[in-house]
Amino acid sequence: MPARTPLLLLPGLLCDDELWRHQAATLADVAEIRVADLTRHDHLAAMARDVLADAPETFALAGLSMGGYLAQEIMRQAPDRVERLALLDTSAHADTPERSQRRRDLMALAERGAFKGVTPRLLPELIHPDRLGDRAFAAAVLAMAERVGREAFLRQQVAIMTRPDSRRDLGAIHCPTLVLCGRQDALTPLAVHEEMAEKIPRATLVVVEDCGHLAPLEQPHAVSAVIRYWLGSR
Repeated sequence: MPARTPLLLLPGLLCDDELWRHQAATLADVAEIRVADLTRHDHLAAMARDVLADAPETFALAGLSMGGYLAQEIMRQAPDRVERLALLDTSAHADTPERSQRRRDLMALAERGAFKGVTPRLLPELIHPDRLGDRAFAAAVLAMAERVGREAFLRQQVAIMTRPDSRRDLGAIHCPTLVLCGRQDALTPLAVHEEMAEKIPRATLVVVEDCGHLAPLEQPHAVSAVIRYWLGSR
């Protein structure tokens, strides 16, 4: 029986291993999966060092949103350790002033003791509009946020706001790379994924239909199928 590929999964802001539940369950035959804990640091460089210290010598790496920003930092710190890369619903751009101000507003809300009000404000940006009325789905997203908690949320937002512009580094990524986004991703739209796929030498772009920003959770079967194919690609 062939050895399974070590696969490290990096969640997004206010997400935990629930984001990757379907992938962890259905890809266990081909991948040895770990979901990283991204709650302890407020800078991507420190997050990357922490992840790398606990990772196998070589591995496949997939990150969504904030996890995608972190995956790009890991590629800067240890490119030879990553056998293949997947960037899901993310961007290589730095934060815009407008987006940073939006983050500071949400951080201020959380610091005033209204952390439970943060995720409902984010939800319309995170998921396909048709899912806003799906109470069970919304509850799963809100439960992830509650488990991550206020203090980790504040640290993650600082890390996201201070991330560098990574576009100049994309040409140095030479492993097989999957760039995937939901067609209706409002936070990191298709255009930024097209840009990444164009700049990364061995990239393949995949667009998931009827899907917002949380693709592994919104369209789990499609995303798991694409990841399975990516894991076997050359």
